[in-house]
Amino acid sequence: MSAKLSAAMILCAGFGTRMHDFTKDLPKPMLQIGPKPLLEYTITHLAKSGITNIVINLHYLPEKITAHFGDGRRFGVNISYSPEEKPLGTAGAVKKAEAFLNKYDDFLVLYGDIVCTQDYAALHAFHKSRPDAAASIILHERAKSNSVVEIDDKNKIVRFIERPEKEVADKKQNWVNSGLYCFNKKILDYIPPEEFCDFPKNIFSRLVSEGSLYGFPLNGYRCAIDSPDRYEKACGDLANELFG
Repeated sequence: MSAKLSAAMILCAGFGTRMHDFTKDLPKPMLQIGPKPLLEYTITHLAKSGITNIVINLHYLPEKITAHFGDGRRFGVNISYSPEEKPLGTAGAVKKAEAFLNKYDDFLVLYGDIVCTQDYAALHAFHKSRPDAAASIILHERAKSNSVVEIDDKNKIVRFIERPEKEVADKKQNWVNSGLYCFNKKILDYIPPEEFCDFPKNIFSRLVSEGSLYGFPLNGYRCAIDSPDRYEKACGDLANELFG
């Protein structure tokens, strides 16, 4: 198996309820940003990065995604689909796609509602430089967020709290989870089959305790389309050529 990173999973099964009427008849990854749907920016960026084997999980209005992307050939990639009768969470979705992902030593897992220009080859090189890493996740800095992440001088994550119930008064850093992950395929052994499971809530704390979770600082543009305001921001950012 080549050491080059060539596979990714894009998580697209959510309902996008926080987008209100924008996603009434459309899955959030298909929201139009300029001339293309959101998901197309992710796929074309992966293709430019040499990551051409892609699996997408589906649940809400799946035909809207499959009709546009098909097998991926016109975008320079090979797309497979992993339909879910009920949403399985970020980790549960990866476990369901195990037969596809297990063919690769390492793979990306990306949220379908995030636009990002990160150099994924640099992320993978960092991940490979940490032999004990089961996962290397992209981090960005934000004073207030729904996650708390702390890293040591080797970028090993030593503290990870997802959606704390109250403000964490003793946090030492402002790193937060970006929702963009590089995994060694051994991560598949951590996930229970056929049940709901979430990476931030259910898996990452175990990796922290084992010393196998690392953080890679974001280098590039990133916008999570998790509200109408963020959608408007992404549309404006495209107009200002911050991505494209």
